[in-house]
Amino acid sequence: MQYSNLVTFVFFCLINISYVTSMTRQQLKGSGKLLKKSCMPKNDVTEDQVGDIDKGKFIEDRNVMCYIACVYSLSQAVKNNKILHDAMLKQVDMMFPAEMKEPVKAAIESCRGVAKTYKDICEASYWTAKCIYDYDPSNFVFA
Repeated sequence: MQYSNLVTFVFFCLINISYVTSMTRQQLKGSGKLLKKSCMPKNDVTEDQVGDIDKGKFIEDRNVMCYIACVYSLSQAVKNNKILHDAMLKQVDMMFPAEMKEPVKAAIESCRGVAKTYKDICEASYWTAKCIYDYDPSNFVFA
């Protein structure tokens, strides 16, 4: 009898793990503040330049582009100067609210090829983020 209770408990935990680890949209934005505080001074950008990226304000400036690459790098979506779309998808599965998961994953998949057209990671990150925003502005979240 105790073994079946343990199996039931483990099964219940596995089913609900995505609920437990998911965040609200506001929590996602809040967690991005640490990334923002770290990447802004490294790339010499101001709040005016990067504060409204999540609202679609993409300023075509080298420092802004590298800021986006920095955020992606700190969030482990960029490694060895390459965008890791599969890592982005895993993060969405783990962290995003249920109602946002499929639309955000569709946007990432739709924009998978964008980075391949740029050798520079700053440009690749910038245009990938912009593509994801353009695909589905209502579900875009950025630090």
